[in-house]
Amino acid sequence: MPKGLKRFQNFGHIHFVTFSCYQRRPYLSTSQSRDLFVRTLEQTRQRYLLPVHGYVVMPEHVHLLLGEPPEHPLSIAIKALKLSVSKQSQERPFWQHRYYDFNVLTTVKVKEKLHYMHQNPVERGLVPLAELWKWSSYDFYTIRTELPVKIS
Repeated sequence: MPKGLKRFQNFGHIHFVTFSCYQRRPYLSTSQSRDLFVRTLEQTRQRYLLPVHGYVVMPEHVHLLLGEPPEHPLSIAIKALKLSVSKQSQERPFWQHRYYDFNVLTTVKVKEKLHYMHQNPVERGLVPLAELWKWSSYDFYTIRTELPVKIS
């Protein structure tokens, strides 16, 4: 872990996690690359029993709202997710080395982070309405539809 970086994991918290493509390049700008990320997130969820509370895939970064896996540190699951996506992609390097992790301790903060994530494509001008962005957990929270990633 880089000097000065302190992560607060293994406390049963929910984490707002953000990581970016290498040099913020738009490696996730195609529907195929975003679909790949979503499929890989679901595989990682299953493998690590990773609680996923929300997600959004943007062209050059992702936001995840995650619980802590029962048997592994969250950092291991994130590393596996990033590694799997990069191995299935042609861009090298694919990801920035680090990720941003914010512990979410209240239901008010959970709702705030979900709103932020789901509105991100709208704020960026990718779609006029959040429900039109296929690569997020928005539909789970509004119309309770099943998504490619199981939401906890």
